[in-house]
Amino acid sequence: MTRTTTAMLAAGTLFCSTPTLAQDAPAAPTLGAQNNALENEFTPELDAAIQKAMAYLVTQQDDDGSFSGGRFGKNVAITSLACLALMADGHVPGRGEYGDVIDRGLEFVLDSAAENGLIAAEASNGPMYGHGFATLFVGEAYGMTAGGADTQRAKRIHDVLVRAVRLIEATQNEEGGWRYNPVPYDADISVTICQVMALRSARNAGIEVSKQVIDDAVEYARLCQNPDGGFKYQVETGVSAWPRSAAGVAALFYAGIYEDDAIEGGLTYLTDAALPGRARPARAHYFYGHYYAVQAMYLAGGDHWATWWPAVREELLASQDADGSWDDNSVGPSYGTAMALIVLQMPKRYLPIFQK
Repeated sequence: MTRTTTAMLAAGTLFCSTPTLAQDAPAAPTLGAQNNALENEFTPELDAAIQKAMAYLVTQQDDDGSFSGGRFGKNVAITSLACLALMADGHVPGRGEYGDVIDRGLEFVLDSAAENGLIAAEASNGPMYGHGFATLFVGEAYGMTAGGADTQRAKRIHDVLVRAVRLIEATQNEEGGWRYNPVPYDADISVTICQVMALRSARNAGIEVSKQVIDDAVEYARLCQNPDGGFKYQVETGVSAWPRSAAGVAALFYAGIYEDDAIEGGLTYLTDAALPGRARPARAHYFYGHYYAVQAMYLAGGDHWATWWPAVREELLASQDADGSWDDNSVGPSYGTAMALIVLQMPKRYLPIFQK
């Protein structure tokens, strides 16, 4: 038995054969004590910033339910992230102040699903990125609503989710990772974490996920780690960088590895290279990096979370624009605002993927 398999069994065998949702639909998630916000995690300033950001974000939705990303156009990844940002406040498709916004976004994503399982809009740049985020969104939407009262809609969501998972499983390469296109020829850590999170969300919602696929993804993430604790982009060669290192640590956590030298090394690297207020990391992939870093620190808990959370909270609050948005120079304000909102709402722990 490998070290990976042993660690996953100790973590509760998170990925194994289980009934599909059609057979065993879960109830809406219930927050346990460990998922409650801790003292001083939320402030009135933070709450006001979140409300302003959500009010801005919903104005960016197009008539077809999509959210656009500058040169990337209508995009399932940005649409999914925008809807997840609203769901992080407790809204769900069809319910809550922004329930209709999420519902329209979900319809756009479902309409973008092909028979082979790939979820991609016409404007797709590296379709497996979008597919991973879209599958995560569909999994979270299903998990939070248990399909809802509309059984036909529930079946449609379930069918799209199952096909999306099967496509991820079928396109894993021999190294254990994934790349831009849905073919098993190449891999990088950035696309790989998208698929691992999608599989974890689907598994949380009751979808059967191959344990071997997850074992192989763990081994791929390990191969991408450098001796300094950071992660390189691909196995062959490369220097460490903090955004991809955050993705690497998160990949291990979401695969069910919670205590491991690789995680400790990655967390130390992240703190040294990118702790807001102390380090001055490159702005490239800023929101992407903090999206994964805050998840890694939250899942690590303890001093890691206690140090990271107030630092990233204050940095993001200080950089919010007057209209409530955060702009990303490469992808645009819908993306930047959605990512910042997800980061800033981690302590709410509404999304099943973020619950311990």
